[in-house]
Amino acid sequence: MSTPGWSIRLYDAADEVLWAIKLNALWILFTLLGGVALGIGPATLTAYKLARRRSFGESFHALPAFRAGFRREFARGTLLVLPMLAAAVVLAGNYLYFASLGAKASIPRLACFAAVAVLAVIAAYLLPMAVHYDLRPRDLLPKASLVAISRPASSVVLLFVLVTIAYLSSTFPVFGLVLAVGGWIQLNTWLCLRFFEENEARLHLKGNS
Repeated sequence: MSTPGWSIRLYDAADEVLWAIKLNALWILFTLLGGVALGIGPATLTAYKLARRRSFGESFHALPAFRAGFRREFARGTLLVLPMLAAAVVLAGNYLYFASLGAKASIPRLACFAAVAVLAVIAAYLLPMAVHYDLRPRDLLPKASLVAISRPASSVVLLFVLVTIAYLSSTFPVFGLVLAVGGWIQLNTWLCLRFFEENEARLHLKGNS
């Protein structure tokens, strides 16, 4: 009796992995088609939109949906993603610089490391929020920051998942190339949708009390 249940779970797991690989490939393809700098923003936001649709059980053809989303989200994706990416590059560069100075620069090095972690957590909320709620781009950063502060346990979970994927990518480069981005986007979206649902339920109960 248990065999069919395990077979279904195994099939579902394999299906999710294949979807993450497909999402990863589409993200790389459209990032390159946009010349990287102008492609990474809309490609990332579109990948989050498709991950949200997937989490809600929608059925769609991935390539046409990604192509349409890339065009539609070109401006907004660039506006949301590029500033965060630029900040991450600057902070990472500063971290490497202070690390090269040795022990005498340990405090600014740790400060840069903490800033990268904070930026990563805020981005982990902001991008799923951008595709789930009808918010103006200028409202997303303060709201994502507020959620990150008010839900420390959820923030730790997101950071742990991100660090785990980064570690696996550095240890197994093929994993990083084939699965890391798509897997992170799908997991990030799936987790945040549940965090958002829990937060809305809590606020609803608080409002009725």
